[in-house]
Amino acid sequence: MDEVKKATPVVASTIVLEPEHPMFGLIDSIPTPPRPGDLVEGTIIELVRGRLYVDLPPFGTGLIYGREYLNAADVLRKANPGDLITAKVVDAAGLDGYIELSLKEARQAAIWGEAEQAIAGQVVYNLTVEEANKGGLILSWQGIQGFLPASQLAKEHYPRVPEGDKDKIFGELQKLVGVALPVRIITADAKEGKLIFSERAGDEEAEKANLIDKYQVGDVVEGEVTGAVDFGVFVKLEQGLEGLVHISELDWGLVEDPRALFNVGDRVSVKVIEIKDGKISLSIKALKENPWKTAIDRYKKGMEVNGVIIKYNKHGALASIEEGVAGLVHISEFASPIELRDTLELGKNYPFTITLFEPKDQRMTLAYAGTPKKK
Repeated sequence: MDEVKKATPVVASTIVLEPEHPMFGLIDSIPTPPRPGDLVEGTIIELVRGRLYVDLPPFGTGLIYGREYLNAADVLRKANPGDLITAKVVDAAGLDGYIELSLKEARQAAIWGEAEQAIAGQVVYNLTVEEANKGGLILSWQGIQGFLPASQLAKEHYPRVPEGDKDKIFGELQKLVGVALPVRIITADAKEGKLIFSERAGDEEAEKANLIDKYQVGDVVEGEVTGAVDFGVFVKLEQGLEGLVHISELDWGLVEDPRALFNVGDRVSVKVIEIKDGKISLSIKALKENPWKTAIDRYKKGMEVNGVIIKYNKHGALASIEEGVAGLVHISEFASPIELRDTLELGKNYPFTITLFEPKDQRMTLAYAGTPKKK
């Protein structure tokens, strides 16, 4: 391999040229030596004994060998001297001074670069769904597996399950396995190997953004319930625009199951409380008077009240003394959680004494004023 030239070592220089020097101004035109990670283009010199030599003027010769050669074997079988190829620099001062190259990594870099261009150009690909999980669908593009979240499905494919059953949602998504969908790439992260797709059309997203622009925080509108799930209720404000009423925004009182309060098709008044990242958040309880604001006129520390046990938690039991106003009966009042639950049963009314009352912070603690049950 005498005809194959080795890479010429590059020596750092600190020479400073004066403006009048004949070489001044030419420095910027000198090519920068390739560094690891750079894509370079060169001409194949020779392929011999599992090594491919590439001419990379003016820096010397590149070499593809070992694992990198095996990874690119299918491509290299068709390679001939004189062919122009693009490769990625692995080591600028590799084996025997050659610039070590990788075709596989160059191909990967090119693919991710193409993905970024596809995002900018809003390119649509027809890809077949390979798998489904409870969060969405798995598809492949250019040999890279990507994810299509359920939230990015077109309206006709979105698994609208009124009761929000996760298993039923999964069942609906499984029906799309084997189906070709028109999708766009919306996220391409080469470092994390993350590829995210969307079936929503670009004009659909633009239309949604225009619809949201019509609303402001504080607006009160009427909408239609389109779905009730564990974490809240979806409300259609107009064609093409839905908002979510989180379970914490449904009522001032404790809500365990949104489905018990709302049905698909119900008309409801809602208040816009947040617009962020293309999503609109709504509240129903904001249109009702906050009972804690007037509770200060009816209750005070030390007062005896009656309350209904509505929930257990790790701190004790919640007792509602009126709609929307509840206090905590701390578990420390009882010998054990079992004694607390034996004494204070869900849905039953008991006497209590208010031991802490801070209506501004919506806080109240209660002490049980009855007699614990005897075992």
